[in-house]
Amino acid sequence: MITLYGIAISNYYNKVKLALMEKEIAFVEEAVRPSQNEAVLKRSPLGKVPFIKTPEGYLSESQAILEYLEDAFPEHPLFPADAFERGKCREFIQHIELNVELIARRLYAEALFGGSVSQETKDEVRQKLDTGLTGLAKLLKLAPYALGDSFTAADVVAWPHLQLVGFATQKIYGENLVNNHIPGIESYMQLIESRPHAQTVAADRATALAAFFGNQ
Repeated sequence: MITLYGIAISNYYNKVKLALMEKEIAFVEEAVRPSQNEAVLKRSPLGKVPFIKTPEGYLSESQAILEYLEDAFPEHPLFPADAFERGKCREFIQHIELNVELIARRLYAEALFGGSVSQETKDEVRQKLDTGLTGLAKLLKLAPYALGDSFTAADVVAWPHLQLVGFATQKIYGENLVNNHIPGIESYMQLIESRPHAQTVAADRATALAAFFGNQ
């Protein structure tokens, strides 16, 4: 049995949760916020979430978790069997996380949490997101899934990240930069959201968001 630690408002938590569900791996959830508390640091070196408990011990970093799940539970694979296509899946994940989501994260303080972000930061992020999303559009096939006709880890990662980046850019710039740069992405997002496990993750996220902001 896997234990998943974190909070359901996190796109990285939901990436791992969706993978667990799609791979039909038994797991339980335990709510843990990012923390420098020693009890958390013993399980996640930087106090980040998500992290998981496995029969062998604890594991942090969402992509390491995703690849561990693929290796430890080969049933219902999320990575292609072909070595090159598997590499392309990893390339896509690295690109979206480093060159899109990580860049957009600088907007979240204002877009999500009521803080403020300087105009200089907004301008810099806008330029880098334009570049990152243009590159992402070159990797996406949308045929109908991110990388072809099969649901893969690329979709597990793309759905929560692009949803949040689109929301944040709409709030900050008055336009959804994801939709602007990737023709057909709205239909793709609807396709993923039609999957029962994605609907469960989305419903749990909505509940967690309502509780989080209700307690602010």
